[in-house]
Amino acid sequence: MRRGIVLGLLLAAGALSVGVSALQQAAGQQAPRVVEVEKLRDNLYVLRGGGGNTAVFIRSNGVTIVDTKNPGWGQPILEQIKKLTDRPVTTIINTHTHGDHVSGNVEFPASVEVIVHANTAENMKRMQAPSGFPPAPAGPTIFEQNGGRGLPKRTYTDRLTLGSGADQVDLRYFGRAHTSGDTWVIFPALRVVHAGDAFPGKQIPLIDAVNGGSGAGYPDTLAKAADTVGSIDSIITGHSTVLTLADLREYAQFNRDFLMAVQAGKTSGQTVDQIAASWKLPARYTGYAEPQAARLRSNVQIAYDELR
Repeated sequence: MRRGIVLGLLLAAGALSVGVSALQQAAGQQAPRVVEVEKLRDNLYVLRGGGGNTAVFIRSNGVTIVDTKNPGWGQPILEQIKKLTDRPVTTIINTHTHGDHVSGNVEFPASVEVIVHANTAENMKRMQAPSGFPPAPAGPTIFEQNGGRGLPKRTYTDRLTLGSGADQVDLRYFGRAHTSGDTWVIFPALRVVHAGDAFPGKQIPLIDAVNGGSGAGYPDTLAKAADTVGSIDSIITGHSTVLTLADLREYAQFNRDFLMAVQAGKTSGQTVDQIAASWKLPARYTGYAEPQAARLRSNVQIAYDELR
């Protein structure tokens, strides 16, 4: 029963853009796919719109991108990249398995190397269409529809370094959080990291327990990232603005405070519903979004089930 509730909440959160698209098609309209560009450095850009934030890193011999948004957004990404550079896209790094971060993969040339964490590779193989958030409608995944195109060609388990010097990209795994395979993509020469949905912004995170996410492990994963990610000035979040290392440390404490509140409630004999109903956004976390009731309860349930 609890598992069904959590899955339903995840589906509702993940399939929003899909539902909007269906309504547009029903009305005989196709909303324009507008990609907004933010320049972070001379050779690093953030592309917004159509799903998770996409990073475009222009190297000396090609382009590495991080995350490719929802279905149909791969081509708009490519068109925008052509306005930034004439170098070819050679590498895609997906931070995790969800449809709003990986679906555009299928629109890139088959020669592009897709790299993910080993756990994400497994999650992508069994990813349910169309959103990646289970449960999902029966049918082939976007990768199956395209003959396996867009699936990862390379994986890692702890860390992986691509290139060197100004072109260097470091992939790091710090533990379970949003999913079981969240990749943190570091551009050391630029002092920037893309955190994906492990750090979506100043809000309660979405925890996908079915794909290995962990409410109990989330704070430690964030703290480890903050302590070991290196000299970083800017963090590209999954869905929000560019933030700082200090913001990440605060976010780790925010999630720890949340976990401690669930622990205290469970120890005192409260139910999941009672804990969720009594939890209030602490005043110290100014600028944080008020949580939706469904996501709040889902996160309480996941942490509650993990805690002993």
